[in-house]
Amino acid sequence: MAVYTEVPDDELAAFVARYGIGDLTSAKGIAEGVENSNYLLHTTRGAYILTLYEKRVNPADLPFFLRLMQHLAGRGLTCPQPVEDSRGQMLGHLAGRPAAIVTFLDGLSVRRPTAQHCQELGRGLAQLHEAGADFTMERVNALSVPGWRPLAEQAGPDADKVSPGLAKRVAVEIAVHEASWPQGLPRGVIHADLFPNNVFFVGDRLSGLIDFYFACTDAFAYDVAICLNSWCFEADGSFNLTKGQALLAGYESVRGLEAAEVEALPQLCRGSALRFLLTRLVDWLNVPPGALVKPHDPLEYDRKLAFHQRVVDAREYGLKR
Repeated sequence: MAVYTEVPDDELAAFVARYGIGDLTSAKGIAEGVENSNYLLHTTRGAYILTLYEKRVNPADLPFFLRLMQHLAGRGLTCPQPVEDSRGQMLGHLAGRPAAIVTFLDGLSVRRPTAQHCQELGRGLAQLHEAGADFTMERVNALSVPGWRPLAEQAGPDADKVSPGLAKRVAVEIAVHEASWPQGLPRGVIHADLFPNNVFFVGDRLSGLIDFYFACTDAFAYDVAICLNSWCFEADGSFNLTKGQALLAGYESVRGLEAAEVEALPQLCRGSALRFLLTRLVDWLNVPPGALVKPHDPLEYDRKLAFHQRVVDAREYGLKR
């Protein structure tokens, strides 16, 4: 979440009035994240999140995201539910941007996940995969292998300003995955961005999943790999095997990984590290002037990628088989 687009007070109040959620009493920009402009709204009837969809979001994808959240909530997954306006529409326009209002979830994200948090996350991820099994819409993962070379080209030689030799390291890694990316794995709806700031807890118990704006149709195990990257590394760059064990055990308590998924997991972890390295790199090099946004360090994922390049077996992530 972030704020790129400022909204005049009168426009915001008029927009909210169309949704039947009470009178607007306050609106505060949310600075976390890097993709869309987000505001926490308080009205006379409660709290809501307003999202204005920015740069990387294709407006044609928005019905997928919004209907997916409706579907998952209907299957018992705790996630934001889009609010319909007086015409029954979930999607509107505000300040020149597509915009939507969704319900607010209770709970807090954790900055330093424990093994218990990781186990809860693994279970919640598998529940998401199961809940989306009968969702009929599909969306291509635009940030999978075919999208990585264009991102590298967008960064270009400026990558070496972030770290000497980074452009070459990225090019070599892209070529590896273009030649051998795992195929035929079990697939369906994945979140594709389930970082700790997109998961809420009350105490040690998961209370909700948010920010489905990278959700797509892809391999379930790739979603697991994204979570291993985002939940199981420590601040010093080391992989926490205990957290990995907990995450994978939580996941398999709901949905067991197939043999092909287990075999592919090291490369999926490596590829997902490259994906976030690239998107962070492009964001790092292209922060709009004056934007209320905190870009994430791309080199965090350069270090994670180096770890995965040495892994040869999924047991090194804590899988007990």
